[in-house]
Amino acid sequence: MDYSNRRLADQLAAEYALGTLRGGARRRLQQLLPAHPTLAAAVRAWEARVNTLAAPVPDLPPSPRVWQQLQARLFGPAQAPLRWWQQLALWRGVSGLALTAVLALGVWVLQPVPVQPPLVVVLQGTPDGAALVPAGFVASVSGDGRALVLKPLGEARLTAGQALELWAVPPGAAPRSLGLVSARAATTVLRSDVVRGAQALAVSVEPTGGSPTGAPTGPVVSVGSI
Repeated sequence: MDYSNRRLADQLAAEYALGTLRGGARRRLQQLLPAHPTLAAAVRAWEARVNTLAAPVPDLPPSPRVWQQLQARLFGPAQAPLRWWQQLALWRGVSGLALTAVLALGVWVLQPVPVQPPLVVVLQGTPDGAALVPAGFVASVSGDGRALVLKPLGEARLTAGQALELWAVPPGAAPRSLGLVSARAATTVLRSDVVRGAQALAVSVEPTGGSPTGAPTGPVVSVGSI
């Protein structure tokens, strides 16, 4: 996973600062901070935002005009001047409403956002690809659908002029390219709604640089249902 990517770092930092990143994932992120400056900076920025919610709010008394308008609205313009204990009760009521509103806002902001588990897709080899990619792939899609990591389960046997390309396959529609992928190491794809509307993922063999037509041109060597 590319922790130098600002969008990914910002997402992880937000979950960490708000407390929705828990357990082993939280401990792993803490271990990664010293070695990833972008991720560490994002965590500091999010912690500063969250800490502002705990800052004290100074008292701000209303102006005489606002106070008179408030009295007139609550008790009518013809009311006699409020005695000091009536003013005290009114102020306490207004303060109580303000405190309730602040607490409700704080609870809403700090409400843990439900974290969707990642989606795992196993891509199995096809008869056409058995000689080139015998072991297939495993794809992990983040819960928010903005990142995909594809890992080969074995080493593909490609020539110098061949490359592997990943496709999202919608039902009844043409495959959508997700870019070239490595035949030996994990590949990360960052894109909004990376598998939106797709019912399967597929890997095909293409010329170096990818398909020249925008559709698979070589054999499809691995397929997995979502």
